[in-house]
Amino acid sequence: MTRFPTLFLSHGGGPWPFMEDRRVQYARTAEEFGRLPQLLPQRPKAVLVITGHWEADAFTVSTSAHPPMVYDYYGFPEHTYHLKYPAPGKPELAVEVRALLKHAGVDCREDPNQGFDHGTFVPLGLMYPNADMPIVLLSLKSSYDAAEHIKVGEAIASLRDEGILIVGSGLTYHNMRGFNRPESKPVSYDFEAYLNEAISNPDAARRNAMLVDWENAPSARLAHPREDHLLPLMVAAGAAGKDVGKRVFVDEVASVAMASYMFG
Repeated sequence: MTRFPTLFLSHGGGPWPFMEDRRVQYARTAEEFGRLPQLLPQRPKAVLVITGHWEADAFTVSTSAHPPMVYDYYGFPEHTYHLKYPAPGKPELAVEVRALLKHAGVDCREDPNQGFDHGTFVPLGLMYPNADMPIVLLSLKSSYDAAEHIKVGEAIASLRDEGILIVGSGLTYHNMRGFNRPESKPVSYDFEAYLNEAISNPDAARRNAMLVDWENAPSARLAHPREDHLLPLMVAAGAAGKDVGKRVFVDEVASVAMASYMFG
């Protein structure tokens, strides 16, 4: 049986693929996201996305068959608030995710209204521009417990054997005050080096311990004042099981490194 890898993707800032100047800035990311489907063993049946832009008091799964759009960004051109990415949902996958989490002792709720934020429609739109790939969303838990997010990944790992691609969408650097500042560049590279060391460790227990201990990494809180964009990596790593991670690529935009990883 084919086992899918898990991914962590640094999705970049706002609706960048839909702005000419930003598309130039993110040319490397656009190219790499576009070729990700070629790195998969086959076409997935669906994608489960854990995005840094959706958190709730408890883990929550999206159940809509036709998810709406979520324009959760500010100060961008008017046309970016009318973008459409009409990919379908997959309610039966949402049911299975809830069941897996319940079996693992994790409370999971459902939301029939949650839609696609830019952490979802940017990478998935570049991977599957025809909007024909079913997508289900799983929220972060707002308590931000790294070990708990790894546990959630472990609980849903069996989906990888069912044709489901698990994608964590965030950023290896996410400090809104630090973008476009020269002093942020070494911060972003130092912290990413720690993440890369962690995810590429052949001992999964050591990898997970390093991820849980991320706050003690070089420049950790300078890179992530809040860890909402880091926690999707914890879920992807948990779902990876014993599979070793590797860096797929690093782009540098707005004076910071933005890395994406694959496990398996």
